[in-house]
Amino acid sequence: MQTSNKLSPMAQIWHIVSMIPEGKVYSYGKVADLAGLPGRARLVSKALRAAPPEMALPWHRVINSQGKISFAEHTQPFIEQMQSLRAEGIIVNRGKIKLSDYEWQPDIATLVLSLPY
Repeated sequence: MQTSNKLSPMAQIWHIVSMIPEGKVYSYGKVADLAGLPGRARLVSKALRAAPPEMALPWHRVINSQGKISFAEHTQPFIEQMQSLRAEGIIVNRGKIKLSDYEWQPDIATLVLSLPY
């Protein structure tokens, strides 16, 4: 009997988020796409909330498809995400990040060698 090496959907999402390099951002939808879960952007949000703190995932690098922080402005999570992004050198203006400057563009070699599924 063979055992499956397939990761759970949550683990697939966590793996992709862990790959986003410092100083770059990626959208919820694109994380879902790379995790093999197209159309499941909301699951990415759920997975980030469910991640054990000891994983130390760079959750702050995940933003919405318009290049914006998804938390309500002036809330603690919004402020924390904005500060974390700025600490990495990302310019955040009123919760908006210029995707043409900061969106992660993984190359094919990174994807082929790094995706376990």
